[in-house]
Amino acid sequence: MVVDDHPMWRDAVARDLAEAGHEVVATAGEGRAAVRIAAAAGPEVAVVDLRLPDISGVEVTRLLAAADPPVRVLVLSASGERQDVLDAVKVGATGYLLKSAGREEFLDAVRRTGEGDAVFTPRLAGLVLGEYRRLASAPDRPGDDAPRLTQREREVLRLVAKGLTYRQIAERLVLSHRTVQNHVQNTLGKLQLHNRVELVRYAIEKGLDRDG
Repeated sequence: MVVDDHPMWRDAVARDLAEAGHEVVATAGEGRAAVRIAAAAGPEVAVVDLRLPDISGVEVTRLLAAADPPVRVLVLSASGERQDVLDAVKVGATGYLLKSAGREEFLDAVRRTGEGDAVFTPRLAGLVLGEYRRLASAPDRPGDDAPRLTQREREVLRLVAKGLTYRQIAERLVLSHRTVQNHVQNTLGKLQLHNRVELVRYAIEKGLDRDG
């Protein structure tokens, strides 16, 4: 699904997706319409602009990510401002890409978003990780005991925190892509987290990205 208030841009993005073999189930030019249409069309991935005429793309992202089933959101915006990026990630965006990205980079980002990967350019990833490290420096909450993870789950979690994709983790650990996804889902359940972005934050808070 493509959500953007500029018809020419929206149509071009939808056309690129269709030509690459993706099924575009809907498009929308306003936030509220997007949320309503998504409930009926059931997209797996939504490409969302932040600047919409009624409600913000951040609010659309929050509502789509909280839907049942949740929609994975790739924000596609002209803004690379720190606060815009962090606001989108905090409400559940799976990825964030600038509109200056090339066609192939965009299509790869959509594919990876659909697979559940956290998708950011190196600079934007630096912003997100920097914020998580800042939060990690805050005092621990009382009674914040870490649930018990298996050795393999910790291993996968450490590689997630280092920014590896599921496919890269599968190759590193000589596992199938599906097995890696299962480990991540099990870990999410144990930690009571909702998506891979939250999982990265947890891993960084625990210092797992610096292991080994």
